[in-house]
Amino acid sequence: MRQVLLLNATYEPLTTLSLHRAVILVLREKADVVHRDGRGAVLRSATRTLDVPSVIRLRRYVRIPYRTRIPLTRAALMRRDNFRCAYCGQRAETIDHVIPRSRGGPHTWENCVASCTPCNHRKADRLLEELGWALRVAPVVPHGAHWRLIGAQLDGDPQWAPYLSETAA
Repeated sequence: MRQVLLLNATYEPLTTLSLHRAVILVLREKADVVHRDGRGAVLRSATRTLDVPSVIRLRRYVRIPYRTRIPLTRAALMRRDNFRCAYCGQRAETIDHVIPRSRGGPHTWENCVASCTPCNHRKADRLLEELGWALRVAPVVPHGAHWRLIGAQLDGDPQWAPYLSETAA
């Protein structure tokens, strides 16, 4: 289903939502269409015509509690690593701790990477130095406005780029 970017009244990105939910917010006059779909698609009913939105903005400000760190979830970690194994570059299906938890490694952004199943099994509870392996990219804490989005697709609509830039945060 098509996703729509939802902005706060201050144009701060909040989340993505389904086209159905976005249209309901617009029709109930709780949100305004900021950017229409680039293909010029239109929704029609017996009495109304509505351009398909790509970005909508709430009319009233919604206070969102500030988070100092982005929560570490499987989905967010996979997105950060672009669903690629940190060791070989193949498609990743699992999460691996660079310093194994059995050896005192923490469950943090800096110690977790996406991994394919073969590499994860080969590595087991060993350190990279023991295997002679190296990480393709050092794991870091993600930052930026798009990481605060709940359920947002990083590869979403290219029309969202101006609203997800660092200056929009």
